[in-house]
Amino acid sequence: MSATATAPRAGQSAKNSRPTKSRHTDPTRRQQAVAAWILALPFCALFLVFTAGPVLASLGMSFTDMRSTDVRNPLGVEFVGLENYANLLSDPSFRKVTLNTLIYLLLGVPLTMASALAVAVALNRITRLRGFFRVGYYLPVVTSIVAVSVVWKFLLRDQGGLLNVMIGWFGIDGPGWLDSTTLALPSLVVMSVWRNFGTLMVIFLAGLQTIPREIVEAAEADGANAWGRFRYITLPMLRPTLLFGAVITSIGYLQFFEEAFVMTKGGPLDSTKSVTFFTYEQFGFGNYSYASAAAYLLFLAIVLMTLAQFRLLGEKD
Repeated sequence: MSATATAPRAGQSAKNSRPTKSRHTDPTRRQQAVAAWILALPFCALFLVFTAGPVLASLGMSFTDMRSTDVRNPLGVEFVGLENYANLLSDPSFRKVTLNTLIYLLLGVPLTMASALAVAVALNRITRLRGFFRVGYYLPVVTSIVAVSVVWKFLLRDQGGLLNVMIGWFGIDGPGWLDSTTLALPSLVVMSVWRNFGTLMVIFLAGLQTIPREIVEAAEADGANAWGRFRYITLPMLRPTLLFGAVITSIGYLQFFEEAFVMTKGGPLDSTKSVTFFTYEQFGFGNYSYASAAAYLLFLAIVLMTLAQFRLLGEKD
């Protein structure tokens, strides 16, 4: 066969002379995809039925006037638009619980992060018994929150509470920590800080151990004191860790519920009632649409707060 017989004809492009790939799908890959979907199908079904479905249903419910009496006749529910949201914003009770939740957030988040960071820095400097202290500080986190709340309720009792008994040794009559409208909420915040800072302590300790020792030693050689090294080296290099800790801690305090439910039942005079507590009560009263609207206002607040924290503590371009 001559060389000219195998050469491409005049005007035929080089692209057309290349062998074309087969458009047929590999049977093995198709079988693997089918098997993967079969294995994922139970999770997808459970997610749609028990997670995505209820979330979407509650969102739609917030735009209706649905109550517990309408469960048997859901087609009789009327669409009210943004009426539930407007009523919530003008409801004095909702304003009160929103203020309480904001106080939980503003007091709890800085105290939790500061105490966790201080303990993490201290543990990062010691070499002996570090594991013992780490377990001790983290132990309240894995303890049942109901059990912790019950114990603290007895500690803070007006009569016979351990804290007031210890104060009485100095001739001082202790106040009713959980019976005062001014002391009940800060008391719950202190208990929550004690219980929750162990999580951030472990996270911050892991972040501190990623800071190169050479940078710290170079700063020491240049004459930087302990505060200077902490301010200009430790804090900037912990920025992503601080952001993560701030986000998860803030979300936790915005969803504050169990402590107040067990220790004060939201009292006295609703001084410790949070938005989640308010939502729980509205569901109990049968106001399903009203409670759903309150839940989505809280969700919107969490989204906005998270975006603000990413803007404040996130990486700068």
